[in-house]
Amino acid sequence: MAAFGAVGLSAAITVLIGLLGPSAMVPRLPGPSWHPPYSLEAHPGAHSVIALGAVAIVLGGLGLAAALRSRWRPDPRRLLYAGCAVAGLLAFLPPSGSADHLNYAAYGRLVTLGRDPYAITPATLPGDPVTGAVEEWAGVTSVYGPVATAVQALASLVGGDSVRLTVFAMAVVNAAAFVGTALLLHRFARGNADLQRRAALLWTVNPLMIYHLAAGMHVDTLAIACMVAALTVRGAASGLLLGVGIGVKLNAGLVALGPAWELRRSPGRLAVVAGTATATVVAIYAVAGPHVLDQVSAASRKVSLATPWQLVKVGLQSLFGPGAYSAWIQIGSLLLMACLAWLVLRASGVLWTSGVPGASGASGASGASGAQPAGTAPVVAAAMVVAWLFAAPYALPWYDGLAFALLALASWPALEAFMVARVVVLSLGYLPAREALRPDDLLWTKTLLRETVVPWTLLALTVALAWWAARAGRRARRRPASAAPRP
Repeated sequence: MAAFGAVGLSAAITVLIGLLGPSAMVPRLPGPSWHPPYSLEAHPGAHSVIALGAVAIVLGGLGLAAALRSRWRPDPRRLLYAGCAVAGLLAFLPPSGSADHLNYAAYGRLVTLGRDPYAITPATLPGDPVTGAVEEWAGVTSVYGPVATAVQALASLVGGDSVRLTVFAMAVVNAAAFVGTALLLHRFARGNADLQRRAALLWTVNPLMIYHLAAGMHVDTLAIACMVAALTVRGAASGLLLGVGIGVKLNAGLVALGPAWELRRSPGRLAVVAGTATATVVAIYAVAGPHVLDQVSAASRKVSLATPWQLVKVGLQSLFGPGAYSAWIQIGSLLLMACLAWLVLRASGVLWTSGVPGASGASGASGASGAQPAGTAPVVAAAMVVAWLFAAPYALPWYDGLAFALLALASWPALEAFMVARVVVLSLGYLPAREALRPDDLLWTKTLLRETVVPWTLLALTVALAWWAARAGRRARRRPASAAPRP
């Protein structure tokens, strides 16, 4: 019960950070004060609010890890209602944890002004009340998919010259996507309270997802909602939703490998899903114009400070000079992703049990509670996304939300533990949200924590994941196919 208390307290701290108003964790939102979202405008000190963020992350991670293994069995409907209520409340508070929503508002504003956000940066209109409010990446074109840009443009139409109202319009969509995902996961596990409870912990009341996706208001939430919906329906509807999700963020397309694997022995059904998804993606990206993938291409060559590849980058630069690392890191990350994906898929048991998960623990929670396996699509999708997250040169903590949603469908306790540890470590490396307001005496949180401690810790976690997956894969292969539960 204490574990669930820690989960609730972490979520409450996240709400408090937004309620206090502009700070080192909460960007200021220009616009009339009577426009939502609202706050107390208390302007808390940087040290205090950064400490609150750190406590929310650590307490949330510890509480979540313990709650996933707790013997206490609260009613899953109560968890569902509580998580949805928190997500709804956060829509009325200023976003916290990053300043990305200011970029979203700027890109939507560019569309409403007749400009192409894939070719024009917010910095080209510094005097505009919305594009001029961008704090980071003002000189960068949009990296988001056309569906995300369409939502941003609609929000801009609602908000007009008010950044505050524009952000609120996007926050309503974000909250709807978060709650919609929660409802889909709850319905997917219907008939089994244990699985519903686990799904709620991994998504709906997950304090780390509340911190990053409900409070942080990232476009990832919308992509996740589409992908979860795609895995809970069949046929052309699944393909359409996969295509829309890819239209939000291109890398969400990894999820499509799950249905592709599951339908590989049904060529007709696979053709329907793949054909619909492909046609949807082509249509969406074609409408966006010739520059829609420009920034995606540039972003694929970037290395974020908190990933292990930053250590490789520094080493290569010291040996061969600036700019010499890009191709090597891209190749290395693809090879690592392929290796991790293969190992994790072996660990899932789907390679040795005629496509039925559960032989080695991929459906461990299901087996423990007597539920039927979820099917191979969520398992394969989760394996691919986790492999990508651990191998990617550029990764931010809110990217992990996709893995948590997929794990809620797949029910894979061992892999859940790796993801909880990863998102806690990575989240601590990205405190505070606003770099310019970091106190000088906390510079070590960037130079020591983000650039050194986090990369080395994630490297160790990646090695541990590979070691665990290799051992679990050997056990799965030795186990006869007849030992796996049948749907």
